[in-house]
Amino acid sequence: MEKKSCWWKKSVVYEIYVKSFKDSNGDGIGDLKGITEKMEYLQELGVDVLWLTPVYESPGDDNGYDISDYCSIMKGFGTMEDFEELLGEAHKRKMKIVMDLVVNHTSDEHAWFVESRKNRENPHRDYYIWRDGKEGNMPPNNWTSCFLGSAWQYDEQTKQYYLHMFSKKQPDLNWDYEPVRKEVYEMMRWWLDKGIDGFRMDVISLISKDGKMLHEDSDIKGHCVCANGPRVHEYLQEMRSEVLSHYDIMTVGETPSVTVEEACRYATEQQKELDMVFQFELMDVDGGESGKWNDKKYHLQDVKAVLRKWQKGLHGLAWGSLFWNNHDQPRVVSRFGDTSTKEYWNKSAKMLATALYMLQGTPYIYQGEELGMTNLNFQRIDEFRDIESLNAYQEYVEKEKSISAEDMMRYLRKSSRDNARSPMQWNDSENAGFSEVSPWIEANSNYTWLNAESQMKDKDSVLHYYQKLIRILRENDIVCDGEFEEFMEDSPSLYCYRRFTSNGEIVVCCNFAKEEQTWDESIVPESAEVLIGNYEEHRSGYMQAYEAVVYQK
Repeated sequence: MEKKSCWWKKSVVYEIYVKSFKDSNGDGIGDLKGITEKMEYLQELGVDVLWLTPVYESPGDDNGYDISDYCSIMKGFGTMEDFEELLGEAHKRKMKIVMDLVVNHTSDEHAWFVESRKNRENPHRDYYIWRDGKEGNMPPNNWTSCFLGSAWQYDEQTKQYYLHMFSKKQPDLNWDYEPVRKEVYEMMRWWLDKGIDGFRMDVISLISKDGKMLHEDSDIKGHCVCANGPRVHEYLQEMRSEVLSHYDIMTVGETPSVTVEEACRYATEQQKELDMVFQFELMDVDGGESGKWNDKKYHLQDVKAVLRKWQKGLHGLAWGSLFWNNHDQPRVVSRFGDTSTKEYWNKSAKMLATALYMLQGTPYIYQGEELGMTNLNFQRIDEFRDIESLNAYQEYVEKEKSISAEDMMRYLRKSSRDNARSPMQWNDSENAGFSEVSPWIEANSNYTWLNAESQMKDKDSVLHYYQKLIRILRENDIVCDGEFEEFMEDSPSLYCYRRFTSNGEIVVCCNFAKEEQTWDESIVPESAEVLIGNYEEHRSGYMQAYEAVVYQK
């Protein structure tokens, strides 16, 4: 049975970073019961799908993306009964649950790897990628992991290296070995039979490694070399045939280094692979992907060029995803908006939501984005928890001494993944209402005024704006299906476009600057009415500071 519907095209997805969402039992760590407690909030917000970051058993070296048991719940998050209760409560409210599928790698504490490293003849040896070193017992090649350092770890017991594109505690699975794929498919069916509604597939574009390259050096980062490997589409088509086609679910692939052309292979109905992909080209306009430790500022023309390319390149061929931030990215209002005053913060948070989510694709809202949560103001390196940030500080400041401690702290405040991982700001009580005890990572000090409880009472809040926007996204056929045309492409401040079908059109204009801008409103059709905007009154021919306005005819 092939999938019966494409319900995900008109859904709004809300990403929950479980560890930081809500602590229900007073241990400083978010958990499954905490999500269940906040189900009414999520329902009122209006989202359709909850994507949970990994909740499986894990040592926590990379906050759950190092899995030691795919069919057990991490002890700090609760029990399988807690998960089943959450799933039932979501379904009762007509919301769906999407799980994070992490199958490029496991934890080195997973039973498969424990067996694999016992000896070279072990039946599980080929579950992972083992290679002899070069002469002088050097790593097989010069590939680097995403968390810096060699992508190869030497194992003294068996005298070989294993590949890890992330932490040394996250060995990569060998997808070329058929028993690995069968194990993964069986595990996926187990969760789908439990009633979950789909998977977000972590770095799925990395699963196929070119065996010929495993002993070759490269001047490209190792994870980029591995992306879109020789058999990745074969494997995903097999996954679709063996598992995905038998359930009415949603699938989204995290695909580093993907191009528009590759995305049309991953996410086209004809190819029978995934429903949509995440592309990270937009996240690199300020060096956030290719080299995040810098002071680089973004230019709106670069943002628009990326959005234009993907809107035009996917339309009619494949489906895309829309996101400004997630658990791996800094907060969008701090990155592309303005937090210098509360007024600019409010307007720019609403403007950014309008600019992106009126485009074609499935919208992804990251927890707290609907409140306009901001980056933190870390002052000391010991305030950070993220392995990537800590490794970067150690490598560049302490080891290489290529970046000063002062500069590195500034870069981390701008780009660290911990900016997204601070506790959800529920109210103005201690610890932002997230927990009764000190949380695993410090709450942002602005929770005293920036929190869900206060915004529920304020009709001009970012939260209320998101509620209205989400209703539009779900109900408006033009937003879902319309073609894309952009105006004023060269403007350094204004982002203006229209979406249109044979039944009507919408025109969107957003000012990314605090300076007032003029624009030619002749692009707005006669008799069109304002669908949504972040100012009470729009002045004809002018765009106020961080203004957004959408017209519909």
